[in-house]
Amino acid sequence: MSQRIHPLKQIVNFDLPPKSELAKKYEIISKLGSGWEGEVYKIREIRTGIDRAAKLFYPQRNIGNQTAKRYAKKLHKLRHCSILIQYHTEEIFWYRKVPVTVLVSEYVEGELLSDFLKRLPGKRLQPFEALHLLYSLAKGMEQIHLHDEYHGDLHLDNIIVKRFGLTFDLKLMDLFHWEGSKSESRQTDICDLVRVFYDTLGGTRYYQRQPDAVKYICSGLKHSIILKKFRTMSHLRKHLETMEW
Repeated sequence: MSQRIHPLKQIVNFDLPPKSELAKKYEIISKLGSGWEGEVYKIREIRTGIDRAAKLFYPQRNIGNQTAKRYAKKLHKLRHCSILIQYHTEEIFWYRKVPVTVLVSEYVEGELLSDFLKRLPGKRLQPFEALHLLYSLAKGMEQIHLHDEYHGDLHLDNIIVKRFGLTFDLKLMDLFHWEGSKSESRQTDICDLVRVFYDTLGGTRYYQRQPDAVKYICSGLKHSIILKKFRTMSHLRKHLETMEW
């Protein structure tokens, strides 16, 4: 079914209220977030009581269902990458007489990395903690890259912290599928991951006082220097395993 709609019927938000029904199978629990492609909700299967996550695509961002289709296929291809949320199924529901695609995935308990940082003293991680976080992310991203894929949109609001202690248990959200070189997209992932590391340390305000080992990785956020040191995600992971501290 084509989802090409009249511009006047473009949807800019759904804002579905709690307890409303979705596709006659699910109940809305709460809204989790929104982005350029659509909105994400915590939902509950009516028949089983199992909590899931649902991504609702704005029709004008999903012409011919191509965006949702690419997203679902990418998640399926990467289903063995433990850092990613697992995709379950596709549904269609009607919103103001417009068909809307819904991708249903597992629901992950935890909090966004951005919210996690807000609860910490100084709203940042200490260097050794941040290195553990970076290592967990690099290991997870390495598996995605080894499948000849990429994330495409790494930042503090796309990373869920499930548990933390000696290590971090993390999940990533919102993979993107841009047209163009996958090699360049993987390089962007590396630079974005270093930026996440930089941000968790407190950003510009605290950068000058960071240890040399941290500055070596951040490289002043200069992409050319970062990519010269870490040509692949595997290089970054191996550096973290063998670096002197």
